[in-house]
Amino acid sequence: MDERTRADVERAEAALVEHYPRLVRLAYLVLPPSMGRHRRVLTAHGLVQRALPRTGRRRRPDGGLPAQRGPLPENGYDLVRLRTLRLALAHEGSPGRGLPAVPRVWGLRLFPRAGGVDELALDQALSAVPASVRAALGLWQLEGLDEDAVRALLERAGATDPEAAQRAAEQLDRETGAGAAALLNSAEFDPCTVQIRPTDLLRRRQRLRAAVALAAVAAIGAVVAAVPGGDGDPAARPATPAEQALDPTELLRTRTEQWSDTARLDFTAWPARGRQAGDKELLGRALRVWAAPPADARITASAGTSTRPPDHPPQLLYAGLIDNVMVVVLHDGERLVRYAEPEDATPTLHFARVDDADLTTGAALVIGRGNGWMRYLLAPWISDIAVRDLLAPGAPPHGLHVAPDGVTDRIPLPPPTGGGCGRWPVAQFRPSTRIGAPAPPFLLADLNDLVPVHLTYVPPPPAGVAGPVAGQREATDPAALATWARTACGLGALRGAGVRSVSDWAFAVQRLPEDAGSATWVCTRADTWRGPGSATVRFLPPAVRPGDPGRIAGRSDGTAACSRYGPHVVGDVPWRSPSGKWYLLAAGGPDVVGLDATGALRATAEGPALAAPAPGPAPAAEVVGRLRNGGSVRAFRP
Repeated sequence: MDERTRADVERAEAALVEHYPRLVRLAYLVLPPSMGRHRRVLTAHGLVQRALPRTGRRRRPDGGLPAQRGPLPENGYDLVRLRTLRLALAHEGSPGRGLPAVPRVWGLRLFPRAGGVDELALDQALSAVPASVRAALGLWQLEGLDEDAVRALLERAGATDPEAAQRAAEQLDRETGAGAAALLNSAEFDPCTVQIRPTDLLRRRQRLRAAVALAAVAAIGAVVAAVPGGDGDPAARPATPAEQALDPTELLRTRTEQWSDTARLDFTAWPARGRQAGDKELLGRALRVWAAPPADARITASAGTSTRPPDHPPQLLYAGLIDNVMVVVLHDGERLVRYAEPEDATPTLHFARVDDADLTTGAALVIGRGNGWMRYLLAPWISDIAVRDLLAPGAPPHGLHVAPDGVTDRIPLPPPTGGGCGRWPVAQFRPSTRIGAPAPPFLLADLNDLVPVHLTYVPPPPAGVAGPVAGQREATDPAALATWARTACGLGALRGAGVRSVSDWAFAVQRLPEDAGSATWVCTRADTWRGPGSATVRFLPPAVRPGDPGRIAGRSDGTAACSRYGPHVVGDVPWRSPSGKWYLLAAGGPDVVGLDATGALRATAEGPALAAPAPGPAPAAEVVGRLRNGGSVRAFRP
């Protein structure tokens, strides 16, 4: 940590005190949303307080002074802002890095006051981008810096690729209809005006509970007193008693027909169903176990999902008996929580993120699961459900019975990982015509999470169309089913990963040498509820049988490839012709205008496809695609 003169530190201290709420808001915005709002609030305060530099200069053994990282900031505020930004960016990918946030708070949870629909949408969009993009947006919209100043500050703070971060921030701002500046200045992003709720209140003895709560409130009072304008602010006090979140009579219930008269089709439109929906004792047990799980309770959470206790009364979706197990499903606006109470057995909790669900991803949840089977609870807007095997694209789907409370009959599960891949059952849903314009049927696949995965398809692109989104459609027509038959077995690798949707993009069709027919190049993209995704490029030569999986050309995790933000893709594989000769085959998306192979094998092709004779099955070559805009893209690697 670099050190400054006494005058530097005094100016920085004055700037920190004067602009404390402004700096904490910036730090809160940059910190990873996956930390949870409580931890982000405390960490943001801690980082700003740690941003104050030390005085004095230490000499190196050779007698010289420590080298400075760039020119000194012009004033105290520039200095603490830069240091705050460095500390916040350092938490990307390692949220536990550094010293503990101060102050510490025991027994209570802090979070900013909730905003409206626009603020929620922006918060969800911010959670899907890197910290450097959030920082660029904050410096632009909160700090009012111009493009050059933002780029320079990001570079000094150690952000990766500041120019790309700026472009992504501009794209995010354009997609925010209400204006990012106004939303970022709202209470939703203000970690200095917070609400307070308890954590495991019910598990503590009365005396310990009172002592811990008193200590926590005193700590919070110290923070609020340190914030200019924060002393005694009524808005910082809890609006309702914390016990409301654990009171079954306070559970939110949506009216039965609301789904047919709303523009928001997600889990908020689900009515409360099930024979035990009025059983206060069962609902109370579910809430108490959620708030304070017993030591022997089994807890499962989809990747990236918090298991924190409820901080406000959740919405009841279902309460009833499923295969001799009492089940309660709750929704807190961000997560689904499934409470299961087997007879004479330990209760279980399953958490899953659903904070951006829609007509398809909010159409069903797994209400029960057993040995080789599962059941769905359907959204009220689903009029029909059938089951089909992805590996048998020509076979018609067969209908499935649904009980009056929305619970389906048992649906067979795909084979377990390592158990072969002879079938892959998925559910085909048909939405009700009461939701407005007729919606096409769609497919959902169970991948061992609480919410099934939406399957889509993008056909080979017509001339002049660049990108995997322009032609995206449901995976229910013959072409889509034929492609999914060859990629379905790859879904097994995504089990339990918190995947929201998977799309097959047939980005190129290539004529094979020696008149061996045509091959299709497919990029299978999996997007998670938390934002990051993965992509797999697969080479599909003419199939001997419908479920022939072809060959995997390469994979990439944590990438934007094959999405609207990464439309450039190239794949290559060695291929043996019917005559026994080897070739290096490569193909690119519709924006690839040429391909170059370098290394031991050198070849060039104009256009999006390349076929070059190869000395054997493993030619030492690297393929690069030339893009229409003058850029380039490397082929996926295995």
